[in-house]
Amino acid sequence: MSRASFPEGFVWGVSTSAYQIEGAASADGRGPSIWDTFSTGQGDACGHYHRYREDVRLMRDLGLAAYRFSVSWPRVLPEGSGEVNEAGLDFYDRLVDELLAAGVAPYATLYHWDLPQALEDRGGWPERDTAYRFADYAAAVHARLGDRVRTWFTVNEPWVAAFLGYGSGIHAPGRRSAADAFRAAHHLLLGHGLAARVMREAGARDIGAVLNFTPVMTPAQVRDPGRALSDEDAEAVARIDALVHRQFLEPMLRGAYPADLLPVVERHAGLGHLRDGDLDAIAQPLDLLGVNYYTPSVVQAQPSEPADPAFPGSEGVLFCTVPTAVTAMGWPIVPDALPPLLRRLTREYPGLELMITENGADFADTVTPDGIHDVERARFVEEHVRAVHAAVEEGADVRGYLVWTLLDNLEWADGYQRKFGLVHVDFATQRRRLKDSALWYRDLVRRNGLPESRPKRPTLETVAARAGVSRATVSRVVNGEASVSPEVRAEVMRAVRELGYVPNAAARSLVTRRTDSVALVLSVPAQGGDALVSAVVQYVTSVLEAAGKRITLMLADTAESHRRVTAHVEAGLADGVVLLPPERPGPLTERLARTGVPMVLLGRPPVASLVPYVDVDHAGGAAAVTRHLLATGRRGIGMLCGPMDLPATQERIAGYREAALAAGLQPVVVPADGTPGSGAAAAARLLDDHPGLDAIVAASDRLAVGALRAAREAGQLVPGDLAVAGFGDGDVASATTPALTTVRVPVADQALALARLLLSRMEGRHTTSVVLPVRLVVRASTG
Repeated sequence: MSRASFPEGFVWGVSTSAYQIEGAASADGRGPSIWDTFSTGQGDACGHYHRYREDVRLMRDLGLAAYRFSVSWPRVLPEGSGEVNEAGLDFYDRLVDELLAAGVAPYATLYHWDLPQALEDRGGWPERDTAYRFADYAAAVHARLGDRVRTWFTVNEPWVAAFLGYGSGIHAPGRRSAADAFRAAHHLLLGHGLAARVMREAGARDIGAVLNFTPVMTPAQVRDPGRALSDEDAEAVARIDALVHRQFLEPMLRGAYPADLLPVVERHAGLGHLRDGDLDAIAQPLDLLGVNYYTPSVVQAQPSEPADPAFPGSEGVLFCTVPTAVTAMGWPIVPDALPPLLRRLTREYPGLELMITENGADFADTVTPDGIHDVERARFVEEHVRAVHAAVEEGADVRGYLVWTLLDNLEWADGYQRKFGLVHVDFATQRRRLKDSALWYRDLVRRNGLPESRPKRPTLETVAARAGVSRATVSRVVNGEASVSPEVRAEVMRAVRELGYVPNAAARSLVTRRTDSVALVLSVPAQGGDALVSAVVQYVTSVLEAAGKRITLMLADTAESHRRVTAHVEAGLADGVVLLPPERPGPLTERLARTGVPMVLLGRPPVASLVPYVDVDHAGGAAAVTRHLLATGRRGIGMLCGPMDLPATQERIAGYREAALAAGLQPVVVPADGTPGSGAAAAARLLDDHPGLDAIVAASDRLAVGALRAAREAGQLVPGDLAVAGFGDGDVASATTPALTTVRVPVADQALALARLLLSRMEGRHTTSVVLPVRLVVRASTG
């Protein structure tokens, strides 16, 4: 069979980071990092600090040529500066020697987000001095390891460190300041340049940096990369590209910030932190650019859209979800976005070598007696390796590919629930087990390429025919049944190995009595809930199928269909149930709960239930929009709401009442049935009965549309005479005249949370209901 071979010398390896695998957080003089402070109680990670020899043996056995690891700054300099902790450097001495003895080239990353807490206490990356302390740290590490480490990366994903750590606050150290984020970004760049210069002067050979790349595209371009863009969408794409990519590429490689970015920086942070000589220091010659790619950023122009805190300056840009397969983290799987990115980098920065320094996926793994059959992860890596090969064939200067990651590890604030590793880790015992993806990757490395075509996956029937046994016998062997004789077992396993068979859910279910099937049960949606139901069907299906589950879609809109759904679950034909949306009191939830099958609900049920659910903060959203109206000077604020028997409506009323009473106002609530027509009629009554009214909060966007109609018919100007706000931020909200201020409900996040909650329940983990935050979107209808 012809093969998609890579150039001779192409480097295959894996990447890890110190905080995620080392553990030993207080051993041998290590000081605390910002992640120790931000995410406490995370235990010993993978215990790599004490088990590094075992992990290096795994790399050797997989035939890897390179291992990219990060050095822990607080392990080397516990106070961030000052006296070097020799015991910390001794560990990396031993690790490098072990790697070289195993024939694995060490690639050292100096900063993978674990800033010493002592430096954060002195201001962290927004302070200029941190960049100079980083250069001192780089010099100390290079002085010890530079005789054996050839390839050095200064910083890993500075955008993440700056904008998720200091802008949105979802990463350590958890600050929320656009000004701090831009200052941190500049000082990370400065630290990179100063470190690169001091190491080059000390004789370092190959120096690079690692950036996160999320190719920016519109939803239409995900399916059609060549799709022409409107002027508005083109501007949105360029702005996000400047924030995420060119903010770092241009200073590093051309010695200048993008002209379209500087006004954004000046507006949020000023330009005082940009000093003469900084850009010369940053633009040190680079030998290698590390490319971390997982998923694209999908955006489109959306007037009046507020900025995302992680992207200060992104006003008017909507970050979109796309209907494509996703990983267990909900990240869209788009390998086709990788070749254009690599071609672009080679075209725009000629002479710069590229390396894929991170690429991998989180999927829910199942440990079986015969192994961990993570076919989804192997397929993910294969698709992206094929994309890299296509880019190389088209002239992209890519020199290697490093999988993220070697081991299941500590995934930052997400703890241990994420599984990115080629190697499974039992965190209770620290036992390592190769997954099927590791064996697949080993074979890829050995042949330095992929088959030109994808072979058909062998089936249970294929294995049975090769071994000369029945399908049921193969399934018993796959599931570790003791009833099969050793001779037959050996024959079946020989066939499994020869064919490269990966057992699927059907094979496993023959003897385990697990169907790996999930019933996705739809009741009649609320008015305006179509988008939510559609998103749930799309994303729940993608996540659960990625985890090896099969989806059975069932409608529950009549008493007879309720009986049919219950009978289906009682018969053991489903291992889990997603029920949405349980809006009216009824027996279906109770009946399904009595079956004992793991179940989750979309939306808080009308009556108390032990079944966990996913919902949003309805009360908080209504209170936020009421407080917004108060802040604009409105003092006569009424509310339209309905249908009145829905828990979501009742919670929105409660949030409005609380905010109104806190401001000394008397709440005024008028019911409606949820349609725009009923909203118009209810708003007309409200305006007639309360002449001093100057604002209306509607419990849904549909009711708000009716309120806008009533205002026009009453001759009132919006927002001059009457401010109107809705709830939901569906498609209609930005299309009204004027555009509607509303509360954004995170549709895709609810769907992803549902899938993850059900997987947790099916795996027997303790679960609780999930209530997601909402966000106020201010548009013209409130002034």
